[in-house]
Amino acid sequence: MFFKKPKPPIHSTYDSLTEKPVIKCSICNGEQVAGFKNLHTGEFREIMLIKDAADLQQFKQIYDITEITKVY
Repeated sequence: MFFKKPKPPIHSTYDSLTEKPVIKCSICNGEQVAGFKNLHTGEFREIMLIKDAADLQQFKQIYDITEITKVY
């Protein structure tokens, strides 16, 4: 009842030919989630919640990303 929700596993790599790193932003409450969007199917794979600039920097560092786009 008072347990924390388990975090999704962080994958060590992503396929840059089939996936694009994106930040999915909510226009209602400003919540941001980093993940990868499949270029063929449009499916979004959620990786981590972005609460501040440090979280975004950590996401970029883990996956060696220099450029990331936002989708609403």
